[in-house]
Amino acid sequence: MTKTWLITGCSSGFGKILANAALSRGDNVVVTARNPNSLSDFVERHPKTAKATALDVTKAGAAAEAVALAEKTFGGLDILVNNAGYGFIGSIEETTPGEYRPTYETNVFGLIETTRAALPALRKRGSGRIVNISSGAGIVGAAGFGVYNGTKFAVEGLSEALALEVAPLGIAVIIVEPGPFRTEFLGRSINSSKVELPAYTGTVGLARSYRDNNNGKQVGDPEKAIAVILKAIDADRPPLHLPLGKRAYAIIRGKFEAFTADMDAWEAEAIATDFD
Repeated sequence: MTKTWLITGCSSGFGKILANAALSRGDNVVVTARNPNSLSDFVERHPKTAKATALDVTKAGAAAEAVALAEKTFGGLDILVNNAGYGFIGSIEETTPGEYRPTYETNVFGLIETTRAALPALRKRGSGRIVNISSGAGIVGAAGFGVYNGTKFAVEGLSEALALEVAPLGIAVIIVEPGPFRTEFLGRSINSSKVELPAYTGTVGLARSYRDNNNGKQVGDPEKAIAVILKAIDADRPPLHLPLGKRAYAIIRGKFEAFTADMDAWEAEAIATDFD
């Protein structure tokens, strides 16, 4: 059965590859980006099933217009993919409000508003999928990535709650948690603090070096990642959490092991804090 998608952030990376994959299998896709000129190739190759429109997720009402376009053009909406977002490197002390607030506006508040705009259309179907692109950084914090970690931790919590809210309505939520994949994330899709304090050279400096030395060298194959995401979307019982790549699995399992060790070490005292 042909599905109708709305995907944010289609100009590059996972969004672009996923939109191409959905169109290639005959689905309808509303492809979006802040600059609609970057989307012309989709419409040229798929004039009947691709509809391109500008969507800056931080602009009030923009997501609702994109959803309305999907309903007007294709008769409804089945799959929302919240892919728009970007990374940020900088210590908590170095990062200014003018840097961290826009990151949250896009990665968190933009996702919320796009989801809110899409839910009435998805509820009309009585089925559907909401795919939120998070990160391994949404589960495990790392020095230099605190602001980005914070946005993706927020996506995780929002998505888990959303999944419980919409499951009775026939809608499933999938949180995609990639490790390092060879997209433009370490290039055009990541910002860094203007201030660099010597005190953080040994910690945050490593994050900056990682960005500089690994752009275009990440081990993850985006095409393979998209194939797994498509399989999860098509599944009768899709996973709530979908880590991707060996690195993601390693850091997430390490986090759970450390978390459990802390709980075990302090359990006797911690559980004794209830009233007698």
